[in-house]
Amino acid sequence: MNPKTKEQIESLLQNGKHKELRDRLCCRLTFGTAGLRSAMGAGFCYINDLTVIQSTQGIYKYLERCFSDFKQRGFVVGYDTRGQVTSNCSSKKLAKLTAAVLLAKDVPVYFFSTYVPTPFVPYAVQQLKAVAGVMITASHNRKEDNGYKVYWENGAQITSPHDKEIIKCIEECVEPWNGSWNENLVDTSPLRQDPLKKICDCYMEDLKKICYHRELNMQTNLKFVHTSFHGVGHDYVQLAFKAFGFQPPIPVPEQKDPDPDFSTVRCPNPEEGESVLELSLRLAEKESARVVVATDPDADRLAVAEQQENGCWKVFTGNELAALFGWWMFSCWKENCSRDADVKNVYMLATTVSSKILRAIALKEGFHFEETLPGFKWIGSRVKNLLDNGKEILFAFEESIGFMCGTSVLDKDGVSAAVVIAEMATYLEGKNQTLAQKLTEIYETYGYHISKTSYFLCYDPPTIKRIFEKLRNFDGPQSYPKFCGVYSILHVRDVTTGYDSSQLNKKSVLPVSKSSQMITFTFQNGCVATLRTSGTEPKIKYYAEMCALPEQSDRTFLEEELRKLIEALIENFLEPDKNGLIWRSA
Repeated sequence: MNPKTKEQIESLLQNGKHKELRDRLCCRLTFGTAGLRSAMGAGFCYINDLTVIQSTQGIYKYLERCFSDFKQRGFVVGYDTRGQVTSNCSSKKLAKLTAAVLLAKDVPVYFFSTYVPTPFVPYAVQQLKAVAGVMITASHNRKEDNGYKVYWENGAQITSPHDKEIIKCIEECVEPWNGSWNENLVDTSPLRQDPLKKICDCYMEDLKKICYHRELNMQTNLKFVHTSFHGVGHDYVQLAFKAFGFQPPIPVPEQKDPDPDFSTVRCPNPEEGESVLELSLRLAEKESARVVVATDPDADRLAVAEQQENGCWKVFTGNELAALFGWWMFSCWKENCSRDADVKNVYMLATTVSSKILRAIALKEGFHFEETLPGFKWIGSRVKNLLDNGKEILFAFEESIGFMCGTSVLDKDGVSAAVVIAEMATYLEGKNQTLAQKLTEIYETYGYHISKTSYFLCYDPPTIKRIFEKLRNFDGPQSYPKFCGVYSILHVRDVTTGYDSSQLNKKSVLPVSKSSQMITFTFQNGCVATLRTSGTEPKIKYYAEMCALPEQSDRTFLEEELRKLIEALIENFLEPDKNGLIWRSA
């Protein structure tokens, strides 16, 4: 057992901290977005040796039920570089315990000998034909957190009903089995294999399928700066640039090596924009590199900044990057497809809270666009389904800087996205164009899509429930609002209850998701706004987008209209003062 976490519980007991003991011991971690995520420390609602062992035992039990060939096909385990001295929890140690549970039950385990990007786990599950895999990571969460992310045999994060069934199995076997604590099994068991070299080589080889301008990449004078945010990205992004024929990107020295304290950033989330990119932007100025790519700590997301002619930096939003990726992946497809290729067989996907720009491009170009529920697990499963039906998928994304270029990995992947954006910037430079100029051109061609996403913190679940229940009973029982301030509402979709006023039968096409709150309003003026709760944090998020037609090209007017609509949305629907919500910026 772990003496450090045992000590934490004993000290709470000795100091009479009964409420904290109750909080830690009387509730269990539940499977959220495809797995577990919580602070590291002692207690059943935290990530620690015991909760990881219990979860893995539950998964073993469930997989044994689902797959008769489980012990032939095996299981993949990867991990990032998080760790906490006070509870002696590191991602590597938790990964070793995960492997131990399975090795002790004679399951072959593909255990990476060093830290890897999250996308390597789903990639390995498919390559090695394993039944499932786990990645120990909390991605871009604060340093106190860790997580346990589960992938199914199809290479996508698990979705319902697997998560519910696994929880049942966990609860049936909470007592650690013989051998479950034996983390040394990873070093001694003949059933353990290290897939690192094979997976890394295959991944880099597969990456070349989405490289279209190798000669240009080899000749370019463009320089790139890469920051890996104290996480796993450095080595792998270097290799990816090499696979595309580039000179290696310039790393940010203070952030290139793993550091579980994330000592140079307030929070390790590149989505927070310029404030957390400070070191990389200064280095880029010094090295006269015009483009900065930033992978989050587990390298599954990508942020991009580009220096503009006036010397200022533009940090692209996830939605803006998606417009660029969507245009790029389609034009590369068009240029390279065979003569008899049918554009109607081509697909792009986005989650429903993401920009509708791909829908606008699809309408004009003739390919298919599909939406899924928020969360890449839904995209991964749907893409697998489409691939099995002979469709071609070029690109998928979620607005929180998660991108899937090509289909080698059925999850978001910051490593491949980083090198694709570098190739795009190189190609555009040859046309004397910047990424920002190309983005404007895309909007002028397909219609401006201007979006704003933010959130409020709310630590009181009953308040959150009350806010959403009020929207469902706005002008009386079971009636949704018809107006938001002066703005007229055309349609309402509520995926928590499965209602959609735009459908003839009033039923949502997207699957019902009772466990989280999410309501989308489509306004008369072309704006679409969604309010939803976060799966992993105490947040109410709002997503609003003005989708204009190509002929509405007055950007200033559209931005002003969106700003006023968001103000009305916050004031009328969220009522932050009355509900004690905390603004994100504070």
